Amino acid sequence: MTEPAYSLKQLIIYFLRLGTTGFGGPVALVGYMHRDLVEKKNWISEEEYKEGLALAQLAPGPLAAQLSIYIGFIRYRVLGATLAGIAFVLPSFCMVVALGMLYQQFGGLAWMQAVFYGVSAAVVAIIIMSSYKLTTKSVGKLTVASIKENWLLWVFYIVAVVVTIITQSEEILLFVTAGFLYMLVKAPPQWIKKNKSLGTIFLGAIGFWQFEWNTLAKIAWFFTKAGAFVFGSGLAIVPFLHSGVVVENHWLTEQQFLDAVAVAMITPGPVVITVGFIGYLVAGFPGATVAALATFLPCYLFTIIPAPYFKQIAKNLSIKAFVEGITAAVIGALVGAAILIGIRSIRDIPALLIAVAALLVLIYIKKLPEPYLIFIAALIGLLIKNLAY
Repeated sequence: MTEPAYSLKQLIIYFLRLGTTGFGGPVALVGYMHRDLVEKKNWISEEEYKEGLALAQLAPGPLAAQLSIYIGFIRYRVLGATLAGIAFVLPSFCMVVALGMLYQQFGGLAWMQAVFYGVSAAVVAIIIMSSYKLTTKSVGKLTVASIKENWLLWVFYIVAVVVTIITQSEEILLFVTAGFLYMLVKAPPQWIKKNKSLGTIFLGAIGFWQFEWNTLAKIAWFFTKAGAFVFGSGLAIVPFLHSGVVVENHWLTEQQFLDAVAVAMITPGPVVITVGFIGYLVAGFPGATVAALATFLPCYLFTIIPAPYFKQIAKNLSIKAFVEGITAAVIGALVGAAILIGIRSIRDIPALLIAVAALLVLIYIKKLPEPYLIFIAALIGLLIKNLAY
């Protein structure tokens, strides 16, 4: 193995910074990792990034967190995976716990809804740009020649977009099918040529310490299921959380749940970190800690356990074709998720104008950091809502 172009300390600092300033949810976050680690720093190769993205999508749990774990694993194995994952999740976890403390003390987040009004529109613009970059890198450029050359990948991509929008979830079977079909067309393995059977490879503030052990146990079990059985991005986990938190266990009211989703969207890091906010409202800091650990532990295990074998077999031409097919469907599903987020977030003309303006800024003022854009959008949202009342 060649000497890594970066130290473990540098990797940890990068993920701490991304977890602190990375807005936009899974679509934007995986885009930031590609931009920073593949294009700018050259710490990992395009191929390694695609392998990590494919493995992250195949395994249940939050997409961006899994990709950060895999990237840590590439050069520094289990220690790197563990520290990279913690560094990525820890900043946003601390933020949502702090917001949970404020929420408990002041009894609501009316000001935050005004902030979210502007922030969500800007976030949609960030997601659109990230989706476009991932599409051109992983599927192909938007040219006639590229579409003709990679027509099957474009079919998988479009199908994944449509399926995600219709079902409002991301289907693991669709990703596996896309990978398998592309493998058969592009590089059929020897076992198919020889007609042999295949062996399976798949692998003290208010409420801070107020909790009951019985409730903690229920939180641990519910959020473990959320982390172990929900595939894809933060979008996929929201309906699951709603059914368990609001409908089944009655831990939160409908409004409190909506506030929790707003908190996830206006804080950096993975959208799934909203589980920390929910856990805090239900059982204080212990609840937040248990909810976060229960949600992220399964995705950690599902990433590091198959990672060594995934890396070894990824050089096989058939496996490469399989990964390419999966990646096309993965990016399509993320674009579908972006469309759904846009539909839910942009509900009137002022919000649409904020989104369009943010998108133009991202296109023409490329050096403006995303957190600055988010901050400006938040101020505009507060201004619009105050003028409305």
